[in-house]
Amino acid sequence: MQQPVRIAPSILSADFAKLGEEVRAIDEAGADYIHIDVMDGHFVPNITIGPAVVKALRAHSPKPFDCHLMIAPADPYLEAFAEAGADVISIHPEAGPHLHRSLQTIRALGKKAGVVLNPATPAEAIAHVMDLVDLVLVMSVNPGFGGQSFIETALPKIERLRALIEETGRAIDLEVDGGVNFDTAPRCIAAGADVLVAGSATFKGGAEAYAANIARLRGAC
Repeated sequence: MQQPVRIAPSILSADFAKLGEEVRAIDEAGADYIHIDVMDGHFVPNITIGPAVVKALRAHSPKPFDCHLMIAPADPYLEAFAEAGADVISIHPEAGPHLHRSLQTIRALGKKAGVVLNPATPAEAIAHVMDLVDLVLVMSVNPGFGGQSFIETALPKIERLRALIEETGRAIDLEVDGGVNFDTAPRCIAAGADVLVAGSATFKGGAEAYAANIARLRGAC
C-alpha cells in the first residue's frame, strides 16, 4: 500500500559553511527525512561527507537521517554510519559482491536497510532481497552531483517497483532522487513513489523560503 508523501531534502544543496544550521532550518520547515548523500570520488565523480559529519549533525535534528552511500566498497563503513546516527542506510547493488549479506549487516546494526537503483539498474536486481529491504531508492539521474535533469525512464521503473513492493505486503518506502521538482514530483507519486528527495527545489531561496518550498512540493503531489 502506497504511503503518504514524505519530503526528504538533500543537504547536498545546503550551505556547507553552516550545515548544522541548515539541517535545523529544514527540519523546522517541515522536512520528513534528512537525506544525506555520501560520495567517495570513486563510485561516483564527487566527494562529500563521511561518518564524522553525520555524527556532528545528529544533534541538530531528531528527524530520520536517510543516508545514501555512494561508495564502494560500502561494507567496511556500515558500522561507522550506524554509530554516527544514520537511521536508514542505503547501498547500491554494484557497491559490493554480496547485496544480501550487506542488507543483513545493516539490519543487524539496528538500522533500516535501503537499496539504490541507478538509471541502468533494473528493478529485478532486487527481486530476491525484498524481504530485507525497508526502502528502495530510484535514481532518476546518474548519481554524483546535484542539478541534473530528470530521466524519464525512471517512471516505468517506479511502477514496476511499486508492484514488487505490493507483492510483499510490507510498508517499504519507495523513494525517488534526481531532478525532483514541482513538475516531476506529482508524476513520481502517480507512478507509485511515496518519498521524494529534493535538493534544489527545497533549498532554493534561503532559510526563509524552505517551509514554502516544502509545502509547495507536498501540495503538488
